[in-house]
Amino acid sequence: MIALLGHLWSDFMPLLLEGMTVNFEIAGIAIGLGLVAGLVLAIARWRGGVVGAGAASAITLMRAAPTFVVMFFLLNALPKTVSLSGVMAVALSLLPYSAAFVADAGLDALRHMRSGSSLAALQFLPNVMRAFFVLVMSSSAGAAIGVGEGITAILHQAEQLPALGDRLILFAIGVASFGIPLQLAFVLLRALQRRLGLLLASRQTAQVK
Repeated sequence: MIALLGHLWSDFMPLLLEGMTVNFEIAGIAIGLGLVAGLVLAIARWRGGVVGAGAASAITLMRAAPTFVVMFFLLNALPKTVSLSGVMAVALSLLPYSAAFVADAGLDALRHMRSGSSLAALQFLPNVMRAFFVLVMSSSAGAAIGVGEGITAILHQAEQLPALGDRLILFAIGVASFGIPLQLAFVLLRALQRRLGLLLASRQTAQVK
């Protein structure tokens, strides 16, 4: 056990952390682009009319877009003059999900704000964080095109461990490595949401007085 943990700490953890950086980079690009596209679609849906109907149809198509299909389309159907890195190809393949999720959450936030419920609108923040969690894990799709991300590092190391118990320990380390920072970020975001909620509540109380 001690020998295994020593080996994993010295040889495996640097590779895992390097791979996780790629996962977070991909998710960061996808959620950043998704916020821009999703909020535009949310505003279009909120306004209604022909533009709103078109935005609703686009969001429906985005929800149904398989990540692998989008990724291989980007790599094979684009003109040869357009060169995408593996990281960017994966991030763009996750954009339909990201934009559709943000559009739905953004529309709910706009409706809450319109009804005067600013506190409920703040749910937009943890909702976006949940989407980011999903994107971090979904970024493992990059393994299919040779992107060296964290899940690939875990699976590669697992292949070198003959004992099932050792593999289970490895997987537990991998789950903790992804789960702990994501949960800490979610806790911090919740604290920020509560802080903003208190500020809004105090302002509303002051306005009533």
